Amino acid sequence: MHEARVLVVDDSAAMRALFSDILDQAKNVTVVGAAANAAEARDQIIALRPNVVTLDVEMPGMSGIEFLEEIMGTAPLPVVMLSSLTQAGTETSLRAYELGAVECFPKPLKATPEQFSKTVGKLGKIVLAAANSNVKDRRAPREHKATETNFEWNGYIVALSASMGGIDALTTILSYFPEKCPPTVITLNAEPAVVETFIKRMDTDLKCSVKAAKDVTPLMPGTIHIAFDPERHAVIEPGSPAKLRLIDRDPVDGMRPAANLLFGSIARGSVPATAAVLTGMGADGAKGLKLMRDQGCKTFVQDPNTAMVAEAPAAVIALGAAEQELGLDDLGAALIASCNSA
Repeated sequence: MHEARVLVVDDSAAMRALFSDILDQAKNVTVVGAAANAAEARDQIIALRPNVVTLDVEMPGMSGIEFLEEIMGTAPLPVVMLSSLTQAGTETSLRAYELGAVECFPKPLKATPEQFSKTVGKLGKIVLAAANSNVKDRRAPREHKATETNFEWNGYIVALSASMGGIDALTTILSYFPEKCPPTVITLNAEPAVVETFIKRMDTDLKCSVKAAKDVTPLMPGTIHIAFDPERHAVIEPGSPAKLRLIDRDPVDGMRPAANLLFGSIARGSVPATAAVLTGMGADGAKGLKLMRDQGCKTFVQDPNTAMVAEAPAAVIALGAAEQELGLDDLGAALIASCNSA
């Protein structure tokens, strides 16, 4: 892993100073410059050669989204977008993911100095992961490919985990899911407000139903449940049908909701299932996926070469937790095939 050389782009001098100061204190992160607008940033990218850019969405002149599109269309760089948590802000964040942003980070505009420092303190890890991401290998998502042909549910549920880069990956994988898809539970560690907007969009775009995870929900075909509440874990309770439960518990290996807890509940409950770990930071999901594989479940991992952030897939591979490493298109098809008795 190489260090992050960051260019901070924000039209507010105060924000530039605050973000620069916090990032300079992060391990293996160096702020190489700061710019007030796209024109300044364009020159500094050439002169300073940063390997990651933090980019404000709202700037005078060329907006952050417009500049992101320019960056990704000419000489792609890892970009972390900084945006508000308004409805318009979350829609803009989804557009940023579509264009290739590695992450969208909420600006704590009304926070106290203490809250600001706590919230933005996460930014150092995000920027470091972004600097080591696979942005240049990213390809644009394809059209939805779901088909109802010869799909008969065999009783298996699907469990997935994703964090950084997950919204982009899930957009591709879920496009393979038919209307009566296998019941699916996903842990997605991302900004909750953005995930809520993502769920609404996917529920409209896909043939199947996409819902925010709720406690005591029977897992039936045709619905995808996304768990993203940073205060609660998601686990599977065995039964006919199996149920999704949300539980209060401390973070597991620093994560909540934790994929290790979700996958582990499936393995311990002998629930028929298939699972995969997608792009993301850290090692969450690797231990739980190994438990599932040891119990005879079909297990997959996103090919690290196709993952926006390869840390989580690499941890799975190192542990021998997955039977197959697949790119997104092959993975989406394989998950449905493993739940098909036709």
